[in-house]
Amino acid sequence: MSVISKDDVLNLREQTGAGLIDCKRALVESSGDLEEAVSILRKKGVASAAKKAGRDAGEGIIAQCVSSDKSKGLLVEVNCETDFVAKNEDFVAFASSVAETLLSDPDADLEATRTEQVAKIGENIRISRSQGIAVDGDGLVESYVHTGGKVAVLLSLVVDSADAASDAKVLSLAKDLCMHVAAASPVCVSREDVPSELITKEQDIANAQAEGKPPQAVEKIVQGKLEKYFSNCCLLEQPFVKNPDNSIKELLSAVGQEIGCELKVGSFVRFQVGEDS
Repeated sequence: MSVISKDDVLNLREQTGAGLIDCKRALVESSGDLEEAVSILRKKGVASAAKKAGRDAGEGIIAQCVSSDKSKGLLVEVNCETDFVAKNEDFVAFASSVAETLLSDPDADLEATRTEQVAKIGENIRISRSQGIAVDGDGLVESYVHTGGKVAVLLSLVVDSADAASDAKVLSLAKDLCMHVAAASPVCVSREDVPSELITKEQDIANAQAEGKPPQAVEKIVQGKLEKYFSNCCLLEQPFVKNPDNSIKELLSAVGQEIGCELKVGSFVRFQVGEDS
């Protein structure tokens, strides 16, 4: 077997754009024959995937996976170059498999499968981001993916009864809450969770808008603006999209009274394609 030098590997990398490890393996397989090594990389799709890596991948979908016992779930954004590919069955299946893999192993190395998919579909593909949530104790995780996969939500619902977590009304409520988050885009669960810098920013805006008014009026205006901000950005204070007469907090209380337990939203994650780029 011929000796594979560092220069050989770098030369092959320069020609194909493939990774160093892939280049070395191809050279070993070809017994040092550079042209044959290029052919090997192309057959495996590695060379073409590397060349496509610089192309913009601004389209894509959000995929989800929730464990069978609903104790944890995960969202992942997988991007491609065109909306046509984003609707492709193979691409959708790939994104779903990525979500499933990452739910089981958040540190999984997906580069080989990504490269294989690039070669198969013919577009650059990026696994852009992922985030999971879980419940400790009694409760459940639910998900919702809006038609087309451009928006998806993951939400945990905490209950004070193990039996209640599997109640049909609780399961329906969890799904409704996910759909609400998808539509209403809250920033956080409650006003206690709003980052202090956001509150300061809203206060500064309100003070600027109230400039020139008496101090007592300014205080009321600023407080009124903050209350409106909280009602818009805090999930518990938002009007329920299916019944705006009730807030999410009131909805949780009503369903909880119906089934005889306390219900709380633990946390939620909302992904929209492209918002993190």
